[in-house]
Amino acid sequence: MNYWMVKTEPNSYSWEDFVKKGEDVWDGVRNFQARNFLREMHIGDPVLFYHSGKDKAVVGVAEVSREAFPDPKDEAWVAVGLKVKQALDNPVSLEKIKSEDRLSAMLMLRQSRLSVMSVAKDEFNLILAMGK
Repeated sequence: MNYWMVKTEPNSYSWEDFVKKGEDVWDGVRNFQARNFLREMHIGDPVLFYHSGKDKAVVGVAEVSREAFPDPKDEAWVAVGLKVKQALDNPVSLEKIKSEDRLSAMLMLRQSRLSVMSVAKDEFNLILAMGK
């Protein structure tokens, strides 16, 4: 099992939008490294859902429900299916993530522009604990 994070601007697609659908296609990714991460996702892999922009916080957890397939908007790229698992009781802000030494190696802190990225299991679990 692998662990992931997806980032979205809540003004264009928020956790609340995702919850209303319950399951959705994660498409529109136009970065080669992020595309490669999408290709590595497997059904059942857990995914942190991060609001970028003004909010800057992990707000929920999703799960991969469909492995990589051609992006419906541009078949040169890929998409995956994600389904809602749970909201975090307390969103974990970027500020909190940056202040936690055990999260200092997170890819999101080194390559902040990636919209899809891998997360280490211990990082994932720590963020979940911080969100309780």
